[in-house]
Amino acid sequence: MAVARRHPEWIKVRAPGGEGYTSTKRVVQSLDLHTVCEEAHCPNLAECWGHRTATFMLLGDVCTRNCGYCAVAHGRPVAVDPHEPERVAEGVERLGLRHVVVTSVDRDDLADGGASHFAATAHAIKRRLPACTVEVLTPDFKGNLDALAAVVDAPIDVFNHNTETVPRLYKLARPGGRYERCLSILAAAKARRPSLLTKTGLMLGLGEETTEVHAVLGDLREVGCDILTLGQYLQPTKQHLPIARYLTPAEFDELGTAARALGFRHVESGPLVRSSYHAWQHVE
Repeated sequence: MAVARRHPEWIKVRAPGGEGYTSTKRVVQSLDLHTVCEEAHCPNLAECWGHRTATFMLLGDVCTRNCGYCAVAHGRPVAVDPHEPERVAEGVERLGLRHVVVTSVDRDDLADGGASHFAATAHAIKRRLPACTVEVLTPDFKGNLDALAAVVDAPIDVFNHNTETVPRLYKLARPGGRYERCLSILAAAKARRPSLLTKTGLMLGLGEETTEVHAVLGDLREVGCDILTLGQYLQPTKQHLPIARYLTPAEFDELGTAARALGFRHVESGPLVRSSYHAWQHVE
């Protein structure tokens, strides 16, 4: 399938610039922090940084997995920095965030997949800003429920683990992941702490059928998932998976309506939606 030479008219992003963007960049750089906004080539970077918000990425900028859709570098990861949680917390404080999203690269080289680092970061943020809501977007920890428990028992407000795509496309797009494992992680998080908001997201345009998407939405509600994001997959480079097709804004609206009818507490559905896009609104 050929990659479209030009995005359709509804895929438009703002150019970086302005006081908010500059101040956010200054905070990130001065504290030597990584953000998924930069590493994953997020199309909303200019908008979000302009509002003085960023999604922090823990445990370095090198992932142990090599997913076909992801722009984050893969290879041999760096050593864990024990001071990173405090630096992230300082970044949250300096940006004045009311809600923060913290994610990480996959760290299959670590016994707990980085779960203790997530927990330490949540504690560090809450010590500085008790009123700030903390959302974690975690790897699957290879299904390690003890690792999951360490994160769920930390002072977090939202547990997010992305489904990414439909089961049929997992081997193509996410060879290190398992669809059933994804569902089990979300189910276990909700079972361990029923009041905790659980969240997931899907990229569309990789070749999935609409019926497959609806089936996934049903599976997610079966495991009690509360919040859903749906966005268009955009090919980071020519070496990544091609875009099978662009969904129209109307199609995203239809899927959003269908998801709300299933009982999701909040649904964010649109071409440029990403996991942490307007995330503070998901918990209001």
